[in-house]
Amino acid sequence: MRILGIDPGTAIVGFSIIEYIDKKINLIDYGCIYTAKELPMEERLLQIFNGIEDIIKKYSPEHMAIEELFYFKNNKTVISVGEARGVILLAGKKNGLSIQGYTPLQVKIGITGYGKADKKQVQLMVKTILKMQEIPKPDDAADAIAIAITHANSLTNLQYNLGSSASISTENLTKTKLSAAEFRELLLKK
Repeated sequence: MRILGIDPGTAIVGFSIIEYIDKKINLIDYGCIYTAKELPMEERLLQIFNGIEDIIKKYSPEHMAIEELFYFKNNKTVISVGEARGVILLAGKKNGLSIQGYTPLQVKIGITGYGKADKKQVQLMVKTILKMQEIPKPDDAADAIAIAITHANSLTNLQYNLGSSASISTENLTKTKLSAAEFRELLLKK
């Protein structure tokens, strides 16, 4: 199966295409879509949409994994990235992709196993997982690769497997928040 990984932005959108077959991950392509800050936002969004559609048409992925928005200090930045993320999601949905979002924390855990890993540690693990000679550049493309790998891992990992967790009965739960140990115990009882 092919997975399109996306690190959303307005100036730079990182993308990656990986192939996941027999629990092996192969990097097919990666790079960035760039937009000029002098252009009106609607033109930039159109360029992003068209760029994502071109990638989808070229590589025919079945899945899109995209980074979820997280807290930004600048409200203007979060709004513009949200707009870019919206047109990216639209392109994925229009082309029939299965779409899943991942927080930066989920990506860090999915790649390194450690939620407080820094960007360099994530990039080194991407390089190691894919047996690359160098860390992929630019950073936005490397992040998109990490997001795609996280999705590939999540498809077979019980922690993120929505199908497995959907079959768990929550009828007898007495609280709304569970610790990791309590969740694991709930999974084992099903």
